[in-house]
Amino acid sequence: QVQLVESGGGSVQAGGSLRLSCAASGYTGSTIYMGWFRQAPGKEREGVASIATRSGKTYYADSVKGRFTISQDNAKNTLYLQMNSLKPEDTAMYYCAASSSLAGYRLNTEDYKYWGQGTQVTVSS
Repeated sequence: QVQLVESGGGSVQAGGSLRLSCAASGYTGSTIYMGWFRQAPGKEREGVASIATRSGKTYYADSVKGRFTISQDNAKNTLYLQMNSLKPEDTAMYYCAASSSLAGYRLNTEDYKYWGQGTQVTVSS
């Protein structure tokens, strides 16, 4: 079992920045990828960014490339998402998730077994 707790969400104006954190606990030894996902009201959950826990290689959705940065601190078992140049369309509940699948880099929800409860990000114009 892996427990995930997100923090750092809030309300910002367009162009602003936020940094999300995700603290992981429990048995994390089988985790191959960690990812951030988001879900806006009335929309499906979509992948934002993922990181390979051993190599640190990162993957991003086209909609956030160049604006968001995923990173990890393995000593603290913490995942981060630095979000810059935020847009109103980034408004969503943001979730971190853990995957033991080799396909976790693809950011498909079905490849992720463990999920946090989410943190809300609201960007106003």
